[in-house]
Amino acid sequence: MVPEHFHKWIHIFGKKQSERMPTRKLWDHVIETKERFALRKGKMYPLLREKREEVYEFINEELRKGYIRLSKLPQIAPVFFVGNKNSKKHMV
Repeated sequence: MVPEHFHKWIHIFGKKQSERMPTRKLWDHVIETKERFALRKGKMYPLLREKREEVYEFINEELRKGYIRLSKLPQIAPVFFVGNKNSKKHMV
């Protein structure tokens, strides 16, 4: 399925390799908010217990992989899951 001239890079696209982030660099930076920035109170949508557990599981998995980090900003955003063709769900 993959053209032969790309086979030397095929090991890069395995599941294990996809579960790591590039190492942090000196030029990585924090996003600072302006002094005038005002937090907005977001709407809280109640989730069923099973869905809430899915969100916690998803967040913990992404934290484990290093894809996300804990935020210091006390801001919230609603989340929901969208199904894939392969029956996996992605948080949006």
